Amino acid sequence: MRLLKIAAAGSLCLLLGACQSLFKPGMDDPLTPTRSTWEHLQPGCQGEQCPLVNIDTLSFEDEPALNTAINEHLLDLARNGPQGPRPLSLESYEKTFLNSAEPGWSAYLQAKVREQHDGLVIVELSSYRFTGGEYGQPGRSFINYDRRLHRELSLQDILLPGQEEEFWKTARMAHRAWLVQNKLEEQEPNFLKDWPFQRTPHIALTFGALTLKYDIDSIAPHSVGHPELKIPYPRLNGIVKPNYFPGRGS
Repeated sequence: MRLLKIAAAGSLCLLLGACQSLFKPGMDDPLTPTRSTWEHLQPGCQGEQCPLVNIDTLSFEDEPALNTAINEHLLDLARNGPQGPRPLSLESYEKTFLNSAEPGWSAYLQAKVREQHDGLVIVELSSYRFTGGEYGQPGRSFINYDRRLHRELSLQDILLPGQEEEFWKTARMAHRAWLVQNKLEEQEPNFLKDWPFQRTPHIALTFGALTLKYDIDSIAPHSVGHPELKIPYPRLNGIVKPNYFPGRGS
C-alpha cells in the first residue's frame, strides 16, 4: 500500500508539474551537510605545547562532485607554501605534519557553508598553519557550487563571454570604495602605493553582493586580516550571467 501511494504521488507530480522531486530537495531547499571534525596531537606528546592538527570538514549526500571539490580545496590550503606539493590526503597531511612538528606547532583546516541560495552552495574554506615565528600562515578559499550542473563554477562560468576585463574594472572600483569606507588613505597617504589593487581567485556569489576575498598581506597590512570587497549585483549587469543574480536562478 505504501509503494502504491508513493507511485500515485509521483504520477500526480508529473501530471501537474508541481514537484521538482519526490525524494530530493528542490533548489530553494538548502542541503544539509554532514560535519566531520577531529583533532589529533603528536603521538606520545603530553603538555600544552604538543603539536596538533585540527580538521573540520563537510560532506553532502548525493553531491559527490561537491565533496571532491571540498577535499581538493582543503588539500590545496594544506600546501607548505604556494609552490609546495599538494598532500595526497588529509590523513597523510596530518601524519607528515605531526611527524616533523616542533613544540607549539599547529595546523587547522576548515570547510563551512557560507550561504545557500538559488541552487548554489557557497562553501568557504580556511586554514591556519603555525610553525614558529611571530605569525602563522592563514589561508582562504571559496567554492561556488551549482546544484543544477553538479559542479564547481569557475569565474569564466559566472561571467558573460568577453567580460573578464570589465569584471576586474568593476572590482577596482569596489576596491576604491573599500579604501574610502575604511579611511585607509586618510590614515596612511601612501596606502594605495604600498598596497595596490590586485586580482584574487577568491570570489563568492553571496546573496547581498558578490564578494571578493583577499589573502592576508595582499592588498593591506597583516593587521587588516583577510579583506573583503563587495560588488553590488546591479553594477554587474552585462558582466555576470543573469541566472547567477540572486532571485533569478530559482
